[in-house]
Amino acid sequence: MARIRGRHAARRAATTAAGHRRRGGLRSARYRRGLGGTAVAAVVMAALTASQAPGVELAGDGGADRPGSAGDRTPGDDEYATELPPLESPHPPGTSEPGGSENTSGIPASVLAAYQKAARSLASRTPGCGLRWELLAGIGKVESGHARGGAVDKDGTTLRPILGPVLNGNGFARIKDTDGGRWDSDTTYDRAVGPLQFIPSTWDRWGADGNGDGRKDPNNIHDAALAAGGYLCADGRDLSTGAGLDRAVLSYNNSSDYLRTVLAWFEYYRKGTHAVPDRDLSVLPTTPGVGESGSGSSPGAGRRGADSADPADDRPGKPNRPGEPSKPGKPDKPGDPDEPGDGDDDGGGKPSPEPTGPHAIERVGAGKFTAVAGEDFTGHPVVRVETAKGKGVKGVEVRFEVRGETEAAFEGGARSATVTTDAQGDATAPALGAGGRTGDFTVRATVPGKKLGSVDFTASVTAPRADTLARTSDVALEAGKGGKFAEAVEVKATRKGKAVANTTLTATFGDEEEAGPYFGKDEQGTPIRRLADLKTGADGVVALPELFAGDRPGTYTLTLTAEGGAGVQVKVVVKG
Repeated sequence: MARIRGRHAARRAATTAAGHRRRGGLRSARYRRGLGGTAVAAVVMAALTASQAPGVELAGDGGADRPGSAGDRTPGDDEYATELPPLESPHPPGTSEPGGSENTSGIPASVLAAYQKAARSLASRTPGCGLRWELLAGIGKVESGHARGGAVDKDGTTLRPILGPVLNGNGFARIKDTDGGRWDSDTTYDRAVGPLQFIPSTWDRWGADGNGDGRKDPNNIHDAALAAGGYLCADGRDLSTGAGLDRAVLSYNNSSDYLRTVLAWFEYYRKGTHAVPDRDLSVLPTTPGVGESGSGSSPGAGRRGADSADPADDRPGKPNRPGEPSKPGKPDKPGDPDEPGDGDDDGGGKPSPEPTGPHAIERVGAGKFTAVAGEDFTGHPVVRVETAKGKGVKGVEVRFEVRGETEAAFEGGARSATVTTDAQGDATAPALGAGGRTGDFTVRATVPGKKLGSVDFTASVTAPRADTLARTSDVALEAGKGGKFAEAVEVKATRKGKAVANTTLTATFGDEEEAGPYFGKDEQGTPIRRLADLKTGADGVVALPELFAGDRPGTYTLTLTAEGGAGVQVKVVVKG
């Protein structure tokens, strides 16, 4: 997203003003062939590691199309990946075309679905925008390698936070904390967050709920994709035009180099792509810039996936000058945590981690669980213990602990339980009973004796809601015109056969009924045909007030509905 080292700002503005305005440039075969030239490729790759600070405007554009006020921050402020797509057109998986690029053109299935869903949603909300999902894919590729290879849970939330550098003014923009550390865990400065790298203050304005769970989470690919689409479509932009497309991408990151990189991937994905399994590391960019998962104080911070390329640190080195070919990276030092050496020491007095030893503990699957009071949680917290290379470690003891004001407990009323990881390195918590107390609590997973940090799962216990309402008597309800019914209507609320106390019910004959049975009269003498806020007792039973027949003979239906939706209909007969 938008970021720059101050010493490169003048060069960025000059580059943009002098030569960027291309029409059909990336869309032509000539341009794509030109990217293959050594000199041009070197210029592009060298320039890509620096970009501008929030608020710096490109010459000739004036920032007129940037959404919001002049102080509005662009979504992120960190590095971005510089890798360009291959020159050949993508081939579908399984083809034998020489130089096929099915790995490069693949997008993790969950992430691809989020891009496409966001584009469909924006097409109905802002039909004049013309946003294509391939543009979101281009940005997602450059910003985070598609959520670091689709490392998301079933709801689309990243398995680990993806954070940009600390925006403390040291090589990047200086942005004091705006979210109290809610999203980036930093209460001093801001950091770009999530698979599409939103700065917290920008997320506060543009955040969206893309998966309909009632939350706006920049770490969720569905929420982030919809928010990014809304940001790109702001101010009535038309992304079907070259000028509108350019301005939208530049509003996301005001850098001509970023624009070229994103549009290169945009055009590449338009020529063909396909879904690959989530957590497919082959889709990660091999160039620096993809936001690292976690932070220096987080468990597993800075750890890279197995066999993936070495991403940039939070403070990358000085970029190459335009026109100079990129220099090969330096090999890892012996004992580097991500590439353990053969020695016993890394030269700093600290022993190297064992290649097969525990290095990090990570959440697997859902991070939030809900159960009804008095029942068991249906899901189980699961964590994985991994090596520095991302391989699961078998036989490691993991401790799950219930924390907070709650009656929830593991089997036998225990507040903690220890589980040994399986062959995949996974540890699954035992069944957890909700207890009778409603509220929220936390289940924390740690590896005793190892400084691997912890993984927290949130859990909620809700009040029981009836799944069945039934009359306590089968006696027919009949009364003569003008009289009253001899027996009161009484119903019982149950859940899985057990009485549900203190649940709310409503009773009504329907708004259309203007005559017939009623429950007494109000102060104005109007018959009452609807009752609300009826409460069941400890036995789950509620008795309705006296029921009067009214003056119109006929058969009527009394409908009772409990909180949560359970209901019952009772036939009431008024004889002439």
